[in-house]
Amino acid sequence: MKEIFGNLLGLKSSQIKRLENLGRRRVPPQAIVSPELGRDLCALSAETGRQIGLLVERSGKIAQVLVGEGDRILIPDLHEYRLAPDRLRGLRCVHTHLDETALTQDDLTDLALLRLDLMAVITMRADGSPVLIHFAHILPGADERAPYQVMPPVPLFRPEIDCLGLIQALEAELARKKFDVSEAPGTERALLVSVFTGGRKEAVASLDELQELAHTASISTIDTVLQQRRKADPRFLMGSGKLDELAILALHRGASLIIFDQELNPSQIRSIADRTEIKVIDRTQLILDIFSQRAKSREGKLQVELAQLKYILPRLVTKDTAMSRLTGGIGGRGPGETRLEINRRRARERIRRLEQALTTVQKNRDQQRRQRSRKAIPIISIIGYTNAGKSTLLNQLTQSRVFAEDKLFATLDPSSRRLRFPRDIEVIITDTVGFIRDLPKELMAAFKATLEELENADLFVHVIDISNPRHAEQIRSVETILAELNLNTIPIVRVLNKIDRVDPDRRDHLIQRLGGIAISALDRPSLKPLSEHLQAAVEHLLPAHRDSTRKQLY
Repeated sequence: MKEIFGNLLGLKSSQIKRLENLGRRRVPPQAIVSPELGRDLCALSAETGRQIGLLVERSGKIAQVLVGEGDRILIPDLHEYRLAPDRLRGLRCVHTHLDETALTQDDLTDLALLRLDLMAVITMRADGSPVLIHFAHILPGADERAPYQVMPPVPLFRPEIDCLGLIQALEAELARKKFDVSEAPGTERALLVSVFTGGRKEAVASLDELQELAHTASISTIDTVLQQRRKADPRFLMGSGKLDELAILALHRGASLIIFDQELNPSQIRSIADRTEIKVIDRTQLILDIFSQRAKSREGKLQVELAQLKYILPRLVTKDTAMSRLTGGIGGRGPGETRLEINRRRARERIRRLEQALTTVQKNRDQQRRQRSRKAIPIISIIGYTNAGKSTLLNQLTQSRVFAEDKLFATLDPSSRRLRFPRDIEVIITDTVGFIRDLPKELMAAFKATLEELENADLFVHVIDISNPRHAEQIRSVETILAELNLNTIPIVRVLNKIDRVDPDRRDHLIQRLGGIAISALDRPSLKPLSEHLQAAVEHLLPAHRDSTRKQLY
């Protein structure tokens, strides 16, 4: 048995001794509690005026003795005991009530939230004599609001209910119900959460985008949760009661991950992970994870790793369960240092090395830009929200085979191709990483070298997916990022892509309102007006471009 958990102030030394003796006894595996142990619990509870409880392992060994107050009992941290979507905790809780009150809502919440094997209460009369054992267990497949079943009470002198058989049957049912056989083995199952203080429409749109990000990261979304609050809770983002409901829902639906749409600070990640015992990440971490999966070039990998480390560094105080998607490879233990200190030191050292490597990359890019400037070739940069169709457009214009996929951030490493217009005008056209709402500042900093490529563009082609119901917000996000990068003075041509997916009447209205060139990047003939417009724009820019080049050369 471990130490007694609870407040021992006010107890006599003889009472503490009796509590210690309780912890040395065993419970028959098939019984909730033995009659003798139950009577001793009630007697000590009546004498102290407090609820007394036991955490019992399946073998019958008592793991901990709990000492509560007159109206409640607290259960300690149980992280060391196994927990998985298709498993129970491996512990049952048996405690007293000082009257004949049966299981309370707090008892049932603890049962569901902690996924205990059983929750049992021994009721008693004023003289300390036991009355009945009331108990409940998790019920697989039940309504998430009440994922448990309260069983008929049993007398203390006959507490045998074949506990072990009942628990094994429950776990077999959990394993059968929890997982969709269509999912690939090892697929993460996530619950997506948004706690918002503004408008509901914007929050729903943002949560929809979070779901697309989860799909891009090969995460299965099992449910979404929206909560509106006047003010975000500084500790849990949402209220503690709502968080308990969320944890029960996640566990009941077999979620292995909770993803918040809002950025969480280090203390919030730790508090939520402690409370839910489920891996917790936020929108920024998810985007970083996607980038780490999709980075192919050495430069891209350096940039992503730098962004991850800068994000992780202030969060290294959090639990491994909260950071396990991002902290692989960092850590260790050495003489005279704690693991946390080593993690921080190694992260800072690695950040310095990455920044040095990216400085070299930036110098190489500067050389390449100067060489292009000497050749006086105009540069057109394709920009736009992620998954707007930028890479597909580049492939059609230049007849190349840049990787394109109907997922967010399919393109991470920039690509450049030469394009020759019919009037013998040659340009360099580049594809860039897609923008996204609230682009993480860590990524903005890490991708500085890539984003600086945009500074040398003579013309932007802003690709807009007008079939997306959120295209107006996406346009604003792109324009905001350009302004933050001081690039809003470069001429822009708006390209309204995926026109084939829009109703003809609405299409004409959008073209008139947004003032762009309508295309379908998959339909090469539809690109002719765009090609002609780009050629005219480049011809107009050429004199200014040559003058600028002469100034750089002399």
